[in-house]
Amino acid sequence: MTTLTHDEVRQAVQARYGTIAETRGVAGCCGPSVATLDEKALQIGYAPEETSAVPAGANLGLGCGNPVAIASLRPGETVLDLGSGAGFDCFLAAQAVGDTGHVIGVDMTPEMLRKARANAAQSQGAPVEFRLGEIEHLPVADASIDVILSNCVINLSPEKPQVYREAFRVLKSGGRLAISDVVATAALPEAMLHDLALRSCCVSGASLIAEVERMLHEAGFTAIRIQPKDSSKTFIREWVPGAKIEEYLVSASIEAVKP
Repeated sequence: MTTLTHDEVRQAVQARYGTIAETRGVAGCCGPSVATLDEKALQIGYAPEETSAVPAGANLGLGCGNPVAIASLRPGETVLDLGSGAGFDCFLAAQAVGDTGHVIGVDMTPEMLRKARANAAQSQGAPVEFRLGEIEHLPVADASIDVILSNCVINLSPEKPQVYREAFRVLKSGGRLAISDVVATAALPEAMLHDLALRSCCVSGASLIAEVERMLHEAGFTAIRIQPKDSSKTFIREWVPGAKIEEYLVSASIEAVKP
């Protein structure tokens, strides 16, 4: 069975999320859904007041958790969102850090970037900017970030150790990660691992929990904390109906600190 190349994975991810951006989330990520975008957000951990507090179109019904809820953001902090999409988490973070803070979203999909910037234009001067770039090669200066957020994105990367090394590079000393992502609780079947569609929709790129911990440790992070959420199997099941992916995947909160 042919192994997927890094370029094949990136191109598939870019194509899928470009379509989602252009269809305002109607295309979904995996499988059909009868839930509205706000209902999807509530399922994965957002509060009603959060879904109503962002620009229209910022919530595309993506993600697998609420990283802002675990980030303990403070006024004046500089925040970076890896794979920021249409800006949902960026706009929530901007409210937490206030006018003295700054939020940067990085995304490699031009269609998402255009959508995020259009959303920013209607956000009444929120301290948010969006940059085009790959999370493996961040367009961000060394030691300039207080907190890194990411929501169901790092699993999509074909070079996850490089993502964590880049995260470590741009964080200040004492800076922290607050990530929601899918992780594997058991080894995925070979057929799933080589399925490009599953790879591009947050399924077959998930790493085992022990692998995530190892990658973070090797990148230099300390105070590593990975909390799987068994309740997430309810919505993960809906991503690929009938495939029983919930037997292999779970959403988790991932936290770590740069010493």
